[in-house]
Amino acid sequence: MANTGWGNIYKKLGARPVINATGNQTVRGGSTPSATVRDAMRQADESYVEMEELLEKSGQFIAERLGVEDAYVTAGCYAALVLASAAVMTGDDPDKCAQLPDTTGLKNEIVFQKKQHYGYDRAFTVPGSKLISVGDENGCTAVALKDAIGENTAAVAYLIQPDQGNAVPLEEAVEIAHSHNLPLIADAASQIYPLDYFRRNAQSADLVCFGGKYFNAPHSTGFICGRKDLIEIVRAHGFIGPKPVGRGMKVDRQEIIGLVTAIDIWLSTNHEVRSKEQDGRYAVLAEGLENLDGVSCEVHYQENSHTLSNLHVTFDTAISGKDAAQVAQELDAGTPRIKVNTHGKETIVISAYTLNQGEEDIIANALRHLLRG
Repeated sequence: MANTGWGNIYKKLGARPVINATGNQTVRGGSTPSATVRDAMRQADESYVEMEELLEKSGQFIAERLGVEDAYVTAGCYAALVLASAAVMTGDDPDKCAQLPDTTGLKNEIVFQKKQHYGYDRAFTVPGSKLISVGDENGCTAVALKDAIGENTAAVAYLIQPDQGNAVPLEEAVEIAHSHNLPLIADAASQIYPLDYFRRNAQSADLVCFGGKYFNAPHSTGFICGRKDLIEIVRAHGFIGPKPVGRGMKVDRQEIIGLVTAIDIWLSTNHEVRSKEQDGRYAVLAEGLENLDGVSCEVHYQENSHTLSNLHVTFDTAISGKDAAQVAQELDAGTPRIKVNTHGKETIVISAYTLNQGEEDIIANALRHLLRG
């Protein structure tokens, strides 16, 4: 971090810049678009454009790359879920579109397995819809999912994860929805790696939502893809449609260009090379912690994660005199401020995915000071 002006843009406001070793978290600022993405966004500054046309053409570009019928750029994955929920309730009826969030006379229930409940499933209810929970925390059966569908059901919702546990599998949930002539909305926010897994997820349901920050698009972007007829309705609910429910979910022309550039890079990247580059950073960290009593480093690989891997730094609390939470707190209080994750009482977890060049050396020095006892 040779740049002596590092973080000054934040410091002048009284905010402390952060070395982020925790991955793409919204609370840390989400993503860092590459120089290529930033240059594309700069070029977008050079002229104005008809946003309706840009949204249509960018959606076609994404759709072609992922093998789906159509796509629409949104203000993050959450906004995509909101717009999808609006679309399944109103169809293409302009009067119904205009009445939201009043759902009088509309099919306004979205069925969702209780086991899949998560912090952001409120998005499904924002345009006035109701989330109907089925099953319990331990799982759900296909019979229970079928029985939960009634005359007011507008769609089935699903959270895509590598391990679905005892939830009804995605393919079966889609079949159940379609047997009732209903669409399925899937949240696949970060499920973008491996690349064939990304494409399978994009093609898996009627409407599938992703977050752009995970593949280093601008933080406040995402997209929704799937059936062309449904994407057309999503577009009508978007921020430039007539009386749009999504008016407050605007996306800049620069951000749209940034997202399509980032997804193009992501789908063209040699991720094995990227993994080796991260390994090199972990090697620097491990070398910086060599010969510390009770300290060991191990790279943990994550098969279905866009971050690929992280480094577990495990230490003897009796030697250091502090546990992992205390070490993390001291890193946060230090200068520069460093954010890490923890695992149990004896392990610091570091993700290289969101580190800038040279920050691994800074983290190693800080950890060496804190763990040497």
